[in-house]
Amino acid sequence: MGKAKGDAARTKSRPSSSSMAASLLPSGATVVGFGGYVGSSRVDSSLASTPDAVPVKDIDGDLALNLKRLSRKDPTTKLKALTSLSQLMEEKSANELIVIIPQWAFEYKKLLLDYSREVRRATHDTMTNLVTVVGRDLAPHLKPLIGPWWFSQFDSIYEVSQAAKRSFQTAFPAQEKRIDALMFYSTEIFTYIEENLKLTPQSLSDKATASDELEEMHQQVLSSSLLAVAALYDIFFARSGSEYVTGESKYGVKARSVALSSAEKLFSNHNYFLDFLKSQSPVIRSAAYSVIRSCLKNISHAIGEGDMKVLAGTILGCFQEKNPACHSSMWETLFLFTKSFPNSWASVNVQKIVVNRLLNFLKNGCFGSQQVSYPSLVLFLEIVPADAINGGKFLIEFFRSLWEGRNLSYSSQADQLAFFLAAEECFIWSLRNASRYVDGEDGIYDLQCKLVDEILLGLFWHDYLSSASSKDQDVPFSSYSLDHSYSSIQPIYKESREVVNSKYSRDREESLGKCIIKIISGIHSIKHGLLLIFSSKFQAGCLDIFQQTEYSSQKMQKMVKFILLLDGVQKGETWPLLDLVGPTLAKSFPLIGTLDSPDAVQIILVSVSVFGPRKITQELTCSELGEEQFLKSFNEIIVPWCLKIFSPYTAARLDLLLALVDDECFSKQWDAIISYIVDREKVGFDPSAVDRNCISVLAILMEKVRERTRKTVRQSALCQDNWHHELLDLVAVYVAQAYPPLGNSDPQFLCAVLGGGSKDDNIAFISWNTSVLIFMEVRKWLMTFVMDSAFSWVKDLGSFLFNGISLSPRSTGSSDTVLEKTHFALDILSGSSFCLSTVEAESELLQDILAAIFIIDWEFSWVNLSEHKFDEEHSGKTETRLSFYEAVHDFRCKACRQLLKVFAVNSRKVLATALTRAIKCTMFMDSIYCSDNFISSCCHWTLDIFELFCQDQVEEQQLLDQLLSKNELWPLWVVPDKTEARLRTDNVPTHVPKNTKFVALIDKLISKIGFDRIIAGAVFEPSPSSAECSVDNLAISQSHYYRPWLAAEILCTWKWLGGSIFSSFLPSFLSYVKSRDHGLSDSILRILLDGALVHRAGNRLNLLWHASADELEAVEEPFLRALASLLSTLFQEDVWGNDKAASLFKLLLEKLYIGDAVNSNCLEVLPSVVNILIVPLVIGYGDSVNNQHDLYRLSEFHCATVDWIKKVISFPALNTWHTGEDMEDWLHLVISCFPVKITELIGGVKPGRYASHVERTTLYELFLKQRQGAVAVINKLPLVQKLMSELAVISVAYCWEDFDEDDWKFVLHQLRFWIEGAVVMIEEIVENINHTLTDGPNDSNASLDKIKINVVSIDSFTIERARNALVGFSLLCSLIRPWDKLQDGTENPLGDDKWEFITDRIFEGVLRLFFCTAVTEAIANSRCPEASCIIALSRIDHHRFWELVASCSVQSSPHARDKAVKSLDVWGISEGAISSLYALVFSCKPFPPLQYAAFILLSTEPVVQSAITYCRDDGTTNNEDSLDTSSENAHLREEISRKLEKLPHEVQEMDLVAHERVNVLVAWSLLLSHIVSLPSSSPERERMIQYVQNSTNPAILDCLFQHIPLDPYIGASSKRKDIELPAEVSEAANAARRAVTSSSVLFSLELLWPIEPAKMASLAGAIFGLMLHNLPAYVRGWFSDIRDRSALAAIESFTKAWCSPALISNELSQIKKASFADDNFSIVVSKSANEVVATYTKDETGMDLVIHLPPSYPLRPVDLDCTRSLGISEVKRRKWLMSLMAFIRNQNGALAEAIRIWKSNFDKEFEGVEECPICYSVIHTVSHSLPRLACKTCKHKFHSACLYKWFSTSHKSTCPLCQSPYVLG
Repeated sequence: MGKAKGDAARTKSRPSSSSMAASLLPSGATVVGFGGYVGSSRVDSSLASTPDAVPVKDIDGDLALNLKRLSRKDPTTKLKALTSLSQLMEEKSANELIVIIPQWAFEYKKLLLDYSREVRRATHDTMTNLVTVVGRDLAPHLKPLIGPWWFSQFDSIYEVSQAAKRSFQTAFPAQEKRIDALMFYSTEIFTYIEENLKLTPQSLSDKATASDELEEMHQQVLSSSLLAVAALYDIFFARSGSEYVTGESKYGVKARSVALSSAEKLFSNHNYFLDFLKSQSPVIRSAAYSVIRSCLKNISHAIGEGDMKVLAGTILGCFQEKNPACHSSMWETLFLFTKSFPNSWASVNVQKIVVNRLLNFLKNGCFGSQQVSYPSLVLFLEIVPADAINGGKFLIEFFRSLWEGRNLSYSSQADQLAFFLAAEECFIWSLRNASRYVDGEDGIYDLQCKLVDEILLGLFWHDYLSSASSKDQDVPFSSYSLDHSYSSIQPIYKESREVVNSKYSRDREESLGKCIIKIISGIHSIKHGLLLIFSSKFQAGCLDIFQQTEYSSQKMQKMVKFILLLDGVQKGETWPLLDLVGPTLAKSFPLIGTLDSPDAVQIILVSVSVFGPRKITQELTCSELGEEQFLKSFNEIIVPWCLKIFSPYTAARLDLLLALVDDECFSKQWDAIISYIVDREKVGFDPSAVDRNCISVLAILMEKVRERTRKTVRQSALCQDNWHHELLDLVAVYVAQAYPPLGNSDPQFLCAVLGGGSKDDNIAFISWNTSVLIFMEVRKWLMTFVMDSAFSWVKDLGSFLFNGISLSPRSTGSSDTVLEKTHFALDILSGSSFCLSTVEAESELLQDILAAIFIIDWEFSWVNLSEHKFDEEHSGKTETRLSFYEAVHDFRCKACRQLLKVFAVNSRKVLATALTRAIKCTMFMDSIYCSDNFISSCCHWTLDIFELFCQDQVEEQQLLDQLLSKNELWPLWVVPDKTEARLRTDNVPTHVPKNTKFVALIDKLISKIGFDRIIAGAVFEPSPSSAECSVDNLAISQSHYYRPWLAAEILCTWKWLGGSIFSSFLPSFLSYVKSRDHGLSDSILRILLDGALVHRAGNRLNLLWHASADELEAVEEPFLRALASLLSTLFQEDVWGNDKAASLFKLLLEKLYIGDAVNSNCLEVLPSVVNILIVPLVIGYGDSVNNQHDLYRLSEFHCATVDWIKKVISFPALNTWHTGEDMEDWLHLVISCFPVKITELIGGVKPGRYASHVERTTLYELFLKQRQGAVAVINKLPLVQKLMSELAVISVAYCWEDFDEDDWKFVLHQLRFWIEGAVVMIEEIVENINHTLTDGPNDSNASLDKIKINVVSIDSFTIERARNALVGFSLLCSLIRPWDKLQDGTENPLGDDKWEFITDRIFEGVLRLFFCTAVTEAIANSRCPEASCIIALSRIDHHRFWELVASCSVQSSPHARDKAVKSLDVWGISEGAISSLYALVFSCKPFPPLQYAAFILLSTEPVVQSAITYCRDDGTTNNEDSLDTSSENAHLREEISRKLEKLPHEVQEMDLVAHERVNVLVAWSLLLSHIVSLPSSSPERERMIQYVQNSTNPAILDCLFQHIPLDPYIGASSKRKDIELPAEVSEAANAARRAVTSSSVLFSLELLWPIEPAKMASLAGAIFGLMLHNLPAYVRGWFSDIRDRSALAAIESFTKAWCSPALISNELSQIKKASFADDNFSIVVSKSANEVVATYTKDETGMDLVIHLPPSYPLRPVDLDCTRSLGISEVKRRKWLMSLMAFIRNQNGALAEAIRIWKSNFDKEFEGVEECPICYSVIHTVSHSLPRLACKTCKHKFHSACLYKWFSTSHKSTCPLCQSPYVLG
């Protein structure tokens, strides 16, 4: 990419640096170099050839240099030189330029003959600049310049000629001066031109120029010279007698004399220019015609008689000229020649030279010069002497040749018009001048008749008609026209050939028809008799067309178009009707009546439109023009003729019938038409007597009438009332009430008489009463169809909407009858929908029709969406109705919106209200299908109503009010009042499925159109200051449509079909209140709080910790549950803060007391509310203790808490409490003030807030009182024990520092007691389930029922006490253990030994609980998978309890775990501890905490030793001397092995979060964790790795990368910082790196559940990282088998960026720390180069090996190189190098271990241990064993693995070396 550097940059328009250098010379310095050269060119004598030459030293150097550059051959150099000269001339003065004019004149002549047009143009631009500066000083130098200057103004290139003219006009601005200059220098100009005309191509330039360029230059010179001569003649000889008398006297005579002399010389030298006329170049020929024309025009006297004869043959015979560019000058020359020499015709053979060539010229379409040649034809006819040709024959041949060339003449519209105009003019001229060719009247008439017959009829008219037949059509484009079009400029857009031909044909037909009409009009003006000839032939031709069968229709259409053209071309004339159309119709009318052809009728119809109904009727019936006679003819002839038969072509006759209706006689004619179709007497007596054909005719007729009224508004007579007829009303009522079978034309007729097909079509041809009767029938059948539905909800809706109208399907016929009649009714509606607005006064009728349409459309949408399986009868009925459903849906979509716009506002609102209430009605019907699809459909219908009927948001809110209005089932909890809301006081049912269905509908509406419009009732109105509705201009009006009661109702409903408050409502609510609350949340809170205080608490929340969504759902009282969920959401999402919490707390304190009495309702509600308020209330007091005590002491919450504790202390101890006393509520209130916090992570339990010293002291006082009471009296009431356990938890959490030994003993004893109670209960259930599944009946259903009974029998109080005990124990574990680290001397009050003993006992109880649920699932899973699901699902009911069991199990000590495992084995249950843990890990219904805890137990001591592998039962051990290498493999337990060995392709086909896929990855996590826990060189680890290699498929890695989308790494840089990773890739990358550094996957497993794609990606990444770290060779083998290059590169980039750096660093660190170096072996590690240099020396031998780790290690193998060897042969060196390479590449572990084994191999070899002859290694690269199996024959020892591989691959049992049968030695 080059770049210009400062001023040194050059362009094509800038001179070279040499000229710039010359310009820098001092002004007095010479610019001419050594030897008179400037540059490489010599300054020749041309600079001083003139007498007044200026010395060379006076010429500017730049000018001289650029002048010399003009002589170069390269056009680019010339252009640059001219550009530089032009710029310099603008800068220089006149004096500096005058000196170069001689040299410029010399170069100027040559440049004008240059081949490059750009050079010639630039030359004239330079000349312009020169004369601009020089001005008058140019005069002395004009002589050599004037000739080339004038010649160049006729350059064939337009831009060049214009540039030359500009330069000439610049020199001579006045026209007079220009002419004077030309005359003054006429001799020089003619001399220059004569020299040019003598030039040959070879003399123009040197031989180096191409021959084709020379030929083109020569043609350019000749044509320009000839045109220049012609122009001079025109100028010189046209000035005689002009206004320039002075110039005339001075130079005119001389100039003309010179011109005349020059002309004679040119005539002589160039044979009167005939040589140029014979040139091959059209440019030269055209110029030659121009110069001859100029001579004939100006100096014809210079051409003698003999010269004329020489020219005559060429000029008169010029029609052989084929190039259209020459034709214009050719015609001018021809006309001037014949005018100047009239006798020239006698000197040539006219027939041969002129006529024959002319006819050929015409046959070829004038060779493309249509617009020039065709207008000249009539002039040519005028000048051709009659005696020189055979007149009649010539004219016939002339027109035939002209017509033959017509198809070559339509290349454009202008050419076509020129042709037909020429044909018209020549034909009329021939008729008028027939007397020139024949004598006598008869002869003249005969010639005229012959022309009319043969040309007009035989050619023109025949061609017009025959174009209708495809076989008679001529090809519109000939080869010539195509070739010619391609030689011209091609259009950018090319239409298809068919489109062009079609357009061409239509334009041609119209132009031809107009041409014929103009000729006929001319004939009429010349002689009427000639017109009769055409008329008679015209009539005969029409009759013949009517009788033809082939192409008759097309020809009739041509007749129709011709008649229409008569109206457009010859308006006001009578001959078209009287002489052409009238007689033709009179003769054809009887024949047309028999044909029944629409095209024939159309001829009459078009004639009526052109000439009027009365005139055509007169011609058809041969009657007079009077009104009476006209009506008589119309009634007796026309009407029967048009209506005599009913056929497919009746429509055309009806068009004619209506066209013949005259405005003045309209009423009588219309009555005659209707009365003829409908027999008045029969129909009036019996409407059913109407014939079906009559209805069909009426349908077509009325459609024609409607079309006329719609399209044209003629005279006022054609108004709506005039089309009315009583017979139409009778027929319409009959058709509407008729029963099937119905005719196809029945709805067509009714739609035609009703109108209303469009918004503007508001004319009805029947009375209003009749219209109402018709629409009543429509309503009847639509309602019948609704009531005939297969769905009961549709029928119920029909009954609801139709206001009790009784309709029985039986009274209306069968279902088929109903279906056919409703199709009929819908056809009427579709065709006349806008007519409904005319019957709007019948409001019920209108509403019922549209309501029925909506119901049917709703039924259709429900059928499409319904998942309900209909029975056979209903299914068949639905199928038969389906087509009508679709038709109704189309009508509703297309017409309803437009219809509603024309209805009155009140009608629209009434209908909208009815439909809205109907939808609400469906929600409370017993018959509806209770599915999410149906509710979604109702939502869609509701929104559709809003969109159709509501013109603004106020109307939408009004409809919402109707939808949400009160009925007996709605609302259930809160009733809207005029201002706010009130609680419902009547009995509220507890199970309300109908109510939940309606709430589900409201919830879907909120999701669709927004919370603000449904609940907040927001109406957005434009600001008065602006008509535009922008965000800034919205005023929100909520006073009337504000609905907090609705939000409270939804919150109380809690759950509904397809949603709940947490899944849908509360997210919408939060989104609203975060943006704009406007007090809505406060209003909802007041309603719910009032409801909670009225309905009391019922069962409360768990008060120990902040309630979760599941715990909130357990609250049965709707208002309290809704209140708690609302408060929890608002505070958790930071919508409300501590100020709001404080104000609400204050409000509750005020309501707690009524006077001095306690409000018991408030006391019951208050603990649940405080449980939620506690967090926001104590914000700022949690961890910041500095200076917070005083602030806290002043808080209302502090005072209230202390008061409440004292209140509880005032009561007797719990153990003396009896049910019904008031103490329970107060104690609940105290407990709620001291929450604990349970984090999501395992083992995270701590106090939930900061407590002041006063609070802790008072709380400890309460604890002491209850402890002392419990010791004295034991109360076994479950509630007392539960309250005691909760008090113990909060006391431990907040007062543990005040506990003494007795306190601890009490607490620990109680905790263990409560946990043991749960253990006893759960173990009993386990034994029952075990007995049921192992020893119970074989009936699986009975077993499942028993299991369900056992699961349900769990005592909730026992579980709750144990749960609280687990919380307390978790607190103890987190608070007491840190004592060991304190430095203040504080000691464990129980002592460490006692503490460990007690905690171990508690841990044992917890582990027993853990193993109970695990073994139960294992038993169930092994015998009945359904039972396993029941067991797993039962944990959800007590999920917090099992979460705490899992948490405590993870924290348990190995000792406690060991005892728990042993106790389970002693128990005698059918499943053991390990299988139980596996059952829990791979549970069918995952419970994350339990699964994680089971994984921890399986992967840690003491279980880990037996969790993965088991001992073989046969008592054998691995024998190194055995050939069975499979014995070296580890034996994994079946629970994990079937997951690990599962075929990877099965896993790959699973969903990414499939349960079984998760289990496979968890199994691999267990295996890898076990491998990590084994010592690096232990046999167990080797066996595990051998198992992985032999028994698992590496394709599991493909499964891992299904979770890690590597698209960002495909084709991207491998640098991590350059790539923006998606969330899943980022999770996987971080997990892989962390797994490499920590050698663990626990961090991914801890947060794996619930399963999500990102978490699965994290686990996959962690497993991949752990595999890279512990199984590098295994991963490398998989990587090397990948064939997809893009995937290969992506995986390598991922590994290189996230895993390899940590792995390389770890490997190098381990090598550096390794202790295998000794005197013979040393290691040097280079972390910067990722290299290890190992040096081994022994005696006098040694070698240095360099191990280089690649950037993508371990995917790519390490590089090995021996940089130095001493005393080692090449063979041994290579063997040792390969040995190390094998050790490293096969090592599934650390590189340090591979190097250690390799060193041991060297040591063994130097010690004399023989190497294995198969692998050439002493130590086996995989099993690391020595060669021990010896051949008895050759005594060589082999590795057992090598020998086994040899036997299995060679299929031999011989020794690899001696080939003898192998026998173990």
